[in-house]
Amino acid sequence: MKTRLITVKPSHGFGSRILHILVQLCYNSLEDRNPLKGNTVGSRSDIDLSYIAGFLDGDGSIMLQLKKRKDTKFGYRFMATICLYQDSRHDSPLFWIRDVLNIGYVTTRNDRITELRINGFTTIHDILSDLQPHIRFKRLQTEAMIRACQILACGIGKLTKQQIIEVIDLAMLIQRENYTAHKKKSRDEMLKIFDLTP
Repeated sequence: MKTRLITVKPSHGFGSRILHILVQLCYNSLEDRNPLKGNTVGSRSDIDLSYIAGFLDGDGSIMLQLKKRKDTKFGYRFMATICLYQDSRHDSPLFWIRDVLNIGYVTTRNDRITELRINGFTTIHDILSDLQPHIRFKRLQTEAMIRACQILACGIGKLTKQQIIEVIDLAMLIQRENYTAHKKKSRDEMLKIFDLTP
């Protein structure tokens, strides 16, 4: 089977349907569609990584959220997430991405939107580090999340006050860059949770 390389210049006007077509074209041209074993992302080609980065740029979110958890020192924990979205009628690219990365879980919401979610500080750090050279529109979120995951990988209970403040500031940066319809905790509220208010 001959593999044909199609080069497309990224554009803010990409819609989810166009991204679906582009990913499907790439998927249909691959001779080996099986996920590689080994590390999280394996040794997938730059072509695969560039398509996934484009999908994340157009139909994805990078989120660093504060979640309640009773068994932690402060009663809260940070959760790092990459989430990719697609109309359920055209969700095959999400399964392809999951196979390429060999990680994540796919669910369908009541509004007929399918999501691929990936969690975990080390996993998110490794995936975004591999995607970073190809990401165009979510560069700030990507850089902030990579740094936050580096800090949080050792556990929230082992962090210094300065490290927690840095993570909070990184979370606020990611939050500002993301579109959200829901009210999020402010910086002062986060500082109060970790007893860091003056």
